[in-house]
Amino acid sequence: MMGLRIALVAGLHSEARRATVEQLLATTPDSVALHHDLSTAVQGTVIRTLRDITGVLSSGETPLVNGCACCALREDLLPDLERLADAGLTRLAIVELWDSVEPKAMAEVVAGGGFDVSGVITAVDPALLLPCLGNGDDLADAGLAAAPADQRTIADTFARQLEYASVLAIADNPEADDEDRALLTQLHPTARQVRLADGSLTEAALSGFDVEAAAAAQHPACALLPQEADEAGVTTYVWHAHRPFHPQRLYAALEDLACAAARSRGRFWLADRPDSLLAWDAAGGALCVESAGPWLASLPDAAWDLVPPVRRAAAALDWHPEHGDRCQHLVFTSPGLDRDGLRHTLDSCLLNDHEYAAGRATWKHLHSAFDTLLEV
Repeated sequence: MMGLRIALVAGLHSEARRATVEQLLATTPDSVALHHDLSTAVQGTVIRTLRDITGVLSSGETPLVNGCACCALREDLLPDLERLADAGLTRLAIVELWDSVEPKAMAEVVAGGGFDVSGVITAVDPALLLPCLGNGDDLADAGLAAAPADQRTIADTFARQLEYASVLAIADNPEADDEDRALLTQLHPTARQVRLADGSLTEAALSGFDVEAAAAAQHPACALLPQEADEAGVTTYVWHAHRPFHPQRLYAALEDLACAAARSRGRFWLADRPDSLLAWDAAGGALCVESAGPWLASLPDAAWDLVPPVRRAAAALDWHPEHGDRCQHLVFTSPGLDRDGLRHTLDSCLLNDHEYAAGRATWKHLHSAFDTLLEV
C-alpha cells in the first residue's frame, strides 16, 4: 500500500473543487480520481466513479451503510484503494469528496486503512468565502445533506473544511477582492495557498500530511488558533481572561456573541463547571457549545502521563498559578469587527470582583444556564 499516494480534495465550492481535481489529473502522471456522489444519499444510495484524465474508467451504485456517509465511503473506498495499490499502476489516487463531506473524517478513514495520506486540499473560490461563512441554512435545505439525519449547516461545514486542510487551492475569480483574500488568510494562516492559475498543485498534493497532528490542531483543548491580525478591513481579535464566566450573563449574551463575527472559536470556562473545558464554535450566526473533557488542572498528577504532549504544551502556554490551564481563549475573525464592543460584552460576562472573591464553593451554586445546551 505504501507505494500509492492519496490526496483528498474537499470543498463546498464545487466548481473550484472540480477544477482542482482536473489540474491534478492533468499534471500528475499515473493518477486517478475517485468520487462518491452523495446527492442521492437521502434516498439511501451513493454513486461511485473512478476516472483518469481520459475519462470515466468505471462507475456504480452502492447502498448508504446505516444511514452514514462516512461508513459508506469507508466500506466502498478502502477496497478501491487496495485494488489500485495491488495493481501497482497508480502513483496518485485523488479522492474528490462530495460537497459537504468533511476531510477530517475521511483522512482518518484512509490513514486507518494503512494508506499514505499525502495531502489534504480544500478548494476555495475567495469571492464565495464570506457568503458561505454567513450562511446558517441547514445542508438539508440546500440539498447538500450527506445522510438523512444530517443536521449540519453550510457555514459550520465550510469552516471545518477550510480549517482542516494543509493546502488551499485558490480559484481565480475577478470578483474576489483584498477583503476576501485577507479573510481567507486570517481564517487559516498556517495553510499553504496555491493558486490554480499557477499550475503547481502536484507538489502540494504530494507534500505529506500528518493526520494525528491535524486532529490535535482542531481539538478545542490544544487548537492552533489564529493570532491577532488586521488587514483590508478584516480583523482577528484574540480575547484571553483568567477569570470564569458567569453562566447566566454569558448565556444571555450568546446570540450577540455568535453574530459578532463571521467566524469564532476557542475554549472557555464557566464558574459553575470548574472542571469542564468547553468548546466554542460559531459560524453563520449559529453557535455550537460542547464539553471537550476536563481541564488538565482538574486531573490528578498521575493522569498527566496519559495526556498527549501537545495537550500538555498547550496547557503550559495558558497556565495560571491559581487556576492552572483554566482560561478563556476565544478568537473572532470578521470584516468590520467591532473589537471594543466585543471586548466590552465578553468582559461583562465574567464574574465581577465580588463574585470572584466569593470563591469556587460559591461559584458551583450559580444557576446552570447551560444545562440544555450541554445536554445535562
